[in-house]
Amino acid sequence: MQFQKNKEKILIVDFGSQVTKLIARRIRDLGVYSEIITPKSINKVKNFSEYKGVILSGGPSTVTKKNFQSIPKFFFSKKIPILGICYGLQLIAKLHGGKIKASKKRREFGRAYIFESKRSLLTKNFYRSKRAVWMSHEDAVTKLPKNFKAVAFTKSSKLTIIENSKEKIYGVQFHPEVSHTDNGKQIFKNFLFLICKIKRKWNVVLQKKRIIQEVKEKVQNHKVICALSGGVDSSVVALLVNKAIKKNLICIMVDTGLMRKNEFKYTYKIFKNKYKLNVKLINASKIFFKKLKKISNPEKKRKIIGKLFIKIFEKESKKYRNVKFLAQGTLYPDIIESKSSTGSKTSKIKSHHNVGGLPKKMNLKLIEPLKEFFKDEVRVLGNSLGLAKDICYRHPFPGPGLAIRIIGNVTIDKIKILQEADYIYINELYKSNLYDKIWQAYAALLPMKTVGVMGDSRTYEYTCMLRAVTSEDGMTADYFNFPKDFLDKISNKIVNSVKGINRVVYDISSKPPSTIELE
Repeated sequence: MQFQKNKEKILIVDFGSQVTKLIARRIRDLGVYSEIITPKSINKVKNFSEYKGVILSGGPSTVTKKNFQSIPKFFFSKKIPILGICYGLQLIAKLHGGKIKASKKRREFGRAYIFESKRSLLTKNFYRSKRAVWMSHEDAVTKLPKNFKAVAFTKSSKLTIIENSKEKIYGVQFHPEVSHTDNGKQIFKNFLFLICKIKRKWNVVLQKKRIIQEVKEKVQNHKVICALSGGVDSSVVALLVNKAIKKNLICIMVDTGLMRKNEFKYTYKIFKNKYKLNVKLINASKIFFKKLKKISNPEKKRKIIGKLFIKIFEKESKKYRNVKFLAQGTLYPDIIESKSSTGSKTSKIKSHHNVGGLPKKMNLKLIEPLKEFFKDEVRVLGNSLGLAKDICYRHPFPGPGLAIRIIGNVTIDKIKILQEADYIYINELYKSNLYDKIWQAYAALLPMKTVGVMGDSRTYEYTCMLRAVTSEDGMTADYFNFPKDFLDKISNKIVNSVKGINRVVYDISSKPPSTIELE
């Protein structure tokens, strides 16, 4: 039985924006399937009739230079509704004879306030009392293209929304996909249902059957090794692949020594006893600590850990007959942060150990059933598979583990100190009924020691940094606003309970400009 993706979908052309995947996320939230391609891939599209609308993303390029990223002219002759966002707006204006200029007076970064010029289908029910939108641009459209009209403006940008309603071509200078834009989802809702007139047919749970079928067809009679860490991503992958091939799945849990306190043993027992999976536990902590010795560069840490994982899995695969595949829990955000869509160094954030950290040559072929999904969508899949709630709703934990929450060199002593601090922090979140209100929380060890006073004696110990953020998908995030008494309590408890820490600080930065993890 074939489970095909929806034939009615939205095409997103990615010009290298860090938040392009958020556009896809917003479209899915509205029950519509979308596909993301690069500008170079447009000529490979065989059937444009499947697409009911096109969205052009933002990006780091500028149309004011001689050479800029573009799309073929025939694109506009397909009579498909088009929405340009940020760079996408400027590209539409440029290709239709408008003028764009770079100017310090016109550039906008962060929050701006929008005002209506004329009514439009795109902005129906969009405007609210605050009318705040999120900007990130230096260029601005200064002259409208022929047959286009101005729909909205800000103080610095007179042509913030433009349209050619006859041709169904629209452009917005701000980013409706980020949570910082008030009511941004309404822009997508209007584009999809009023302009593209597409139907809601995308459902995360229904994708479960498609994934299982695809794994069956790909694997056939071969065996699969699954990299099982115990986090929600790898756990969902293990359960999905198990449903597809059952006896041919071998789950391997590698104890790197970089996990949170007690977490590894607990998770191992759950999958071994409750889910009856074929799970093998490998203690590789010594080799991980040896390879990470005196390594302080975060990218090197990630690549070392990624290569070690693969080496261990490939070595283990030789102990079994007919092993051909490695299954892992790669997600959409992992891919967008690890790889540049444009080839530009500026559009790559960091190498995730399971994407940019993997070696170029591998004996095992990858199976990544979740690479099209966001974290919250994975949790929905986990629920439908009967995954234990304390695993399904566990905060995200990075593949490289505590190695990237210790800034600088990683040592066994530092790991033990951090494990204790993190254990206290997370437990207090549970006790205070705060854990489920936070998207991700963790403790980190900063690379400096400071002077303290304990029992009238001088101490010279590490600083523990606490991080807690709210988010929908990990692509953008705000820090969690703790009650003061909680911060007082947790700081006091960590300093009094963990030898090696005499100072606790709380990180109040958002993403962007920061990332959620430190390295």
